[in-house]
Amino acid sequence: MYNTYVKKFTISKLFLYRYRFVIGYLLLSFFFITMLFLLPVIAQNGLSSDEIDSATKSFYLGKDGILNGDLVDLPYKILQKYSIKIFGLSAYAIKLPSILVGLAFGLFLVLLLNRWFKNNVSLLASSLIILSTPFLFLAGNGTPLIMIVFWPTILLWLGSKIQGEKRLKPSYCFFFALTMLISIFTPYMIYFALFCVLFVLFQPHLRFAIKNLPKLPLAVLVLVIITSLVALGIGIHNYPVTASELLTADGFSFNQYFNNLIHGLSPVLSWNNGPEGVLLSPLISLPTFALALVGLFSTTKGFFASRNSIASLLIVFCLIITGFNPNAILLIILPVSILIAHGLKYLLEKWYGLFPENPYARVTALLPLTVLFGVMIIPSLFQYLYGYRYNPNVAEEFSYDLGVVRENYHEGTLIVRDNYDFYKILEYSTDITVLDNLDNTTSFASLGKYEELPKNYHLDKIITSPMRNNSDIIYLYSYSEKTEGE
Repeated sequence: MYNTYVKKFTISKLFLYRYRFVIGYLLLSFFFITMLFLLPVIAQNGLSSDEIDSATKSFYLGKDGILNGDLVDLPYKILQKYSIKIFGLSAYAIKLPSILVGLAFGLFLVLLLNRWFKNNVSLLASSLIILSTPFLFLAGNGTPLIMIVFWPTILLWLGSKIQGEKRLKPSYCFFFALTMLISIFTPYMIYFALFCVLFVLFQPHLRFAIKNLPKLPLAVLVLVIITSLVALGIGIHNYPVTASELLTADGFSFNQYFNNLIHGLSPVLSWNNGPEGVLLSPLISLPTFALALVGLFSTTKGFFASRNSIASLLIVFCLIITGFNPNAILLIILPVSILIAHGLKYLLEKWYGLFPENPYARVTALLPLTVLFGVMIIPSLFQYLYGYRYNPNVAEEFSYDLGVVRENYHEGTLIVRDNYDFYKILEYSTDITVLDNLDNTTSFASLGKYEELPKNYHLDKIITSPMRNNSDIIYLYSYSEKTEGE
């Protein structure tokens, strides 16, 4: 008995044991931050059509547009605009805003899970999500798509602080309302705001918490909500297209709704190459999916507790907005992360329940857990690193033209027919002049073969890329007074 006491005392005093969670979070932070800032180099360093469109809109965003009501995804557009202005037009500058938002999203996801679960469960579940293929894709995708996951995460965390604090701080209510105000100018977040209101009304614990809020925080909450609605109304009045951008997708018709839903669900339900698009299949690996199902099963007991029901309702919300935009299916990583935490909590409790007084059984559980997490994390990382380069259904969705131009053509005239406004941005940070047609120059380069080549111009060189089937990217032409045959 004395020996047992000494062993327990000694183990509890070990540095690695006492600071195991601190060390775990530091290691996770190191790998997470390293992966994020290497994303444009190690994975999809090409640009999708949505990224090209996003960069173009962001760069040409002006004060007049903002004052006239062009407020959709405004925080992201401002970040992307100044990223391109500072670093020039490049894949890295276009993706940098998503990387920064991804850092913040990862932080708030860890904080959210840490509010609802113990450190061991929070650390393991956070590792699975922020090192997964869908999360890394979001953080490396130079479009505002990541915002539809970022805003719900921070709102849930703030909501947990409002509900969970014994002595409520008015600042939490203020920041929750302010975040809600900013978030409704992101597509589909109006639906999430309505979802939050309905969830509070029908959830007994949250309804009780709201009723017992002090008058000052409640007044601040109501005031900011009214302000947000007024700002939204003014924006829609001055810029009518705002309504369609916030509520549906560009060019959307309700006849497409179920087709979009099926297309969005395909990467989740497919285990092969999946459909054409920018998302790899499977979006969620089989072991992760199984663990989430265990978590879903464990939430059926005590379903009406807020943290138990929120994940299931978020999945329903995710399916609703996927009908408007198939890529919105990526929101599913938020409820899946919560369900994974529930699944881990359930498994650990069951294992420890079998051996409540046996410390060796608890240590032995580390071995199968290590194997399980290795099977879940490592294949997901390799899927991301290699899938976007070699999966034919996905790789074709990305263009490497900009990278080839930046590496091989540094000054002169560049003729561009497609995405002219996008490549025109090169003039602000390089010595390249971008034109949409030939304009009296002795030599020029063309992005793609220049049709109807004028007299006395000759092809000198073709610059190719190994990253696509049609590999000829830049055609270099020069002018000569001599004609062919002289």
